[in-house]
Amino acid sequence: MTDPILEMRGIKKSFHGVRALSNVNLTVQPGEIHAIVGENGAGKSTLMKVLSGVYPHGDFEGQIRFQGQDCHFKGIADSEHKGIIIIHQELALVPLLSIAENIFLGNEQATAGVINWTTSFVKTQALLKKVGLKESPSALITNLGVGKQQLIEIAKALSKEVKLLILDEPTASLNETDSDALLELLLELKRQGITCILISHKLNEISKVADSITVLRDGATVASLDCRAGKISEDTVIRHMVGREMADRYPKRTPNIGDKVFEVKNWKVHHEVHPERVVIKNVDLHVNRGEIVGIAGLMGAGRTELAMSIFGKTYGKGISGEVFLHGKKVDTSTVQKAIANRIAYVTEDRKGYGLVLDETIAWNTTLANLAAVSSHSVIDEGREFKVAEDYRKKLNIRSPDVFARTVNLSGGNQQKVVLSKWLFSDPEVLILDEPTRGIDVGAKYEIYTIIAQLAAEGKCVLMISSEMPELLGMCDRICVLNEGKFVAEFTASEATQEKIMRSIVTSGVN
Repeated sequence: MTDPILEMRGIKKSFHGVRALSNVNLTVQPGEIHAIVGENGAGKSTLMKVLSGVYPHGDFEGQIRFQGQDCHFKGIADSEHKGIIIIHQELALVPLLSIAENIFLGNEQATAGVINWTTSFVKTQALLKKVGLKESPSALITNLGVGKQQLIEIAKALSKEVKLLILDEPTASLNETDSDALLELLLELKRQGITCILISHKLNEISKVADSITVLRDGATVASLDCRAGKISEDTVIRHMVGREMADRYPKRTPNIGDKVFEVKNWKVHHEVHPERVVIKNVDLHVNRGEIVGIAGLMGAGRTELAMSIFGKTYGKGISGEVFLHGKKVDTSTVQKAIANRIAYVTEDRKGYGLVLDETIAWNTTLANLAAVSSHSVIDEGREFKVAEDYRKKLNIRSPDVFARTVNLSGGNQQKVVLSKWLFSDPEVLILDEPTRGIDVGAKYEIYTIIAQLAAEGKCVLMISSEMPELLGMCDRICVLNEGKFVAEFTASEATQEKIMRSIVTSGVN
């Protein structure tokens, strides 16, 4: 048997006295795709930051051996010099620079301090071909979709003669087509002898490509699984991840659907940057009391644009149409008016738009309804604490207290803080945009339980998701959006993945 390309032994790491990694061991063989899985907060990303030098030697305990040598990385540059490249979940590309400029940023192809653009472009073209892209090296990143940007990050890694490529949730923001393309690229890199570490919460994707799996739980290694010895079931992986059986992925519920509460009529939205383009084309939509309505569609179909344009016109130009609550027309033209009409929107980008990461749980929880914790425009910190503490217990937010900064929480717990913020605004209509993106199966179940409880309380829930099993498992009705128009609608009993996809590919919307 060949020697491992990577060994990490007894890795321990703490933050402010809280143990994030307690005793992690990891062995990766050369030329394999090695998956690392675990619940949010299990320590996956922290372990990779230790490996890549984001947390330098001396900031943690334990040993790192790469290609048979002990490593003491003082920073990312040291690990990259060895051929260890990490691609974080939040892409590190500069939107207004070209593909070529991004690929060689910090690694410019220069002679005597002068960049050789011909060399840069020729090398970029070769790298783009390797990752299956036909774009021009001069194309701006801002004009490319997330899937292509992810491939450019990999091309950037290949430009640095990568030996070990680490990908942290690379498909979290991708649609099914782009995800499949990226997974196929990982298999091609494996054929070329490049070793990959894949962190992902999507167990179906891991089963497609992984040669071995390391499971972390509560900052420790709890299982090492060899996929080459035989197929590893998702249930087995989940049991190791959460420490318990999960017979049902979705909470059982008996819908109690009432009268129509929320309705959107003849809604039309133009593109924010290119106003000549219509992105939402005169759609009609309604949600009944106690109902969970899903919106399915491929990336670019207009799902988020629809949600944001309804919620305070936070996206789009030339918006027209009408919004009704209980049959009465309401004004949702600003965020404040939407909130006043008891409409809430949980964004798909919790870190960019959902939270103020440097602030506390308490600060974020009350942000959308400050009047409820204020007297004469002065915040009552005692009331704010009580509200935040109530939601921390109710939603099972795992933190020492409500004074913890949200930046230090796991993705699942951050999502619960976002939900707390909007639940405290007392909404009647809750629009959830990718509510479980980037969180693990255990945290997903907790979010699903909260959503089911809201519906049971009579709330109207509109749920956007790129994961069809999630829509099928949670929704009472599914509306299919394609190219800015609804092209099909299915009840829970009628809907299947095949029917949804067929309605998209055969809709022929112009």
